[in-house]
Amino acid sequence: MKKSVLVALVLLLSISCSNSPNSENSEKLPNVVLVFIDDMGYGDVGCYGATGYTTPNLDKLAAQGMRFTNFYSAQPVCSASRAGLLTGCYPNRIGFSGALFPDSEVGINPTETTIAEMLKTKGYATGIFGKWHLGHLEKFLPLQHGFDEYVGIPYSNDMWPLNDVGEPVPKTSRRSTYPELPILEGNEVMERITSLEGQDKLTTLYTEKAVDFINRHANQPFFLYMPHSMGHIPLGVSDKFRGKSEQGKYGDVMMEIDWSVGEVEKALETNNLADNTVFIFTTDNGPWLNFGNHAGSSGGLREGKTTSWEGGQRVPFIIKWPEKTPEGTICNKLACAIDLLPSFAEITGAPLPEQKIDGTSVVELWKGNTEAEPRETILFYYGKNNLNGVRKGNWKLVLPHTWMSYHTKPGKDGHGGPRIPMKVEQPELYNMMRDPGEQYNVIEFYPEKATELMKVAESARTELGDLNVGLEKGSGTREIGKVTNME
Repeated sequence: MKKSVLVALVLLLSISCSNSPNSENSEKLPNVVLVFIDDMGYGDVGCYGATGYTTPNLDKLAAQGMRFTNFYSAQPVCSASRAGLLTGCYPNRIGFSGALFPDSEVGINPTETTIAEMLKTKGYATGIFGKWHLGHLEKFLPLQHGFDEYVGIPYSNDMWPLNDVGEPVPKTSRRSTYPELPILEGNEVMERITSLEGQDKLTTLYTEKAVDFINRHANQPFFLYMPHSMGHIPLGVSDKFRGKSEQGKYGDVMMEIDWSVGEVEKALETNNLADNTVFIFTTDNGPWLNFGNHAGSSGGLREGKTTSWEGGQRVPFIIKWPEKTPEGTICNKLACAIDLLPSFAEITGAPLPEQKIDGTSVVELWKGNTEAEPRETILFYYGKNNLNGVRKGNWKLVLPHTWMSYHTKPGKDGHGGPRIPMKVEQPELYNMMRDPGEQYNVIEFYPEKATELMKVAESARTELGDLNVGLEKGSGTREIGKVTNME
């Protein structure tokens, strides 16, 4: 064989190899940034209708990407919502309900796979800066569940021996037994917050840590998880934004969160990473409405946090994925926080967890495929394990259950107002296309739809249980993590 022909063949082979999926020169894995806000309602972002303050960075994010109008948190409360987000499971499948407290001895089970653990199989650096709330004991903390770095608080910022306006609680109160609010670095307490003023630095602290994380990991793929403590009460805001909004302190807090998003975006741009980053913004549940001017807005949806009505679980969701997500678009299809893990698996090639999950990839929606229908149903679980409703397409069946309503006079300036017990006696049916505020029960007009959705509920009860009908567990539920006598 002539030397020139041999050289040509070698060059052809090298070009072919350089374009192969396993080549070092192949397309880089995308970075993933997930910003997760606490108690921020459907109506608390400018592009979702917020008034009294502006969110220019979030509005820009939406203008450069896509926002969803039918996106749901995994449950309408802190710990359960976060468990669903990070594992791709309905929280009750993995033993989570409600919110964990500083005296809780349970947390995320080591057998569950988190987004961080999944992405580490692809060489991702993983960092969390913010509120964890999946167990405060060491075996449950982030470093034991896939994260390389952690700075933040282990549970909600009102879980301390002060009330919501910063005064010591009575000795008879459960809160009086809680420690001063810890800020953790890794597994250790970095410092403790002892006053309302100490919480003013949290948003800035998380932001600075996130920017530093990006700067240090610019040369490898990373997963940055920012579960902000705000706007959970008691509200804290830095001097940069105090008094800046027309709405008051809650508006100030939202403006600082928007600033934080902008700072992260700047860091990505400075490091030439913005074009290869999936940037997601969403929230853990709806607003805590009985706190009045210290609470967010459900955007006209019914009720709020800790309820299975739309205001409790339908939340903002914005995604920016340059050259993949069409700019300035709106998606009206169903999606849920439990869908993030399988979606990240698809776009990174990471393996899905071995144990069953409930999420489904919604990447086709992110790419603007208007024909795609990856998620058909949403299950509305709350309480210890109560199935309160199901949604399929534009229809929502609300099942008999009790809840604490916000339909009473709210509090003000950090003081919570009363809530009143309410009960759904018989199944109710709502058309989400015509009646997103869930004001008109139309079950008498569409009995066939109620029957169709009841089949979804019965299937869920078999697999996941439903205490509303006496089923504590289902065939597919797993145990929450527990501390053993040896630990």
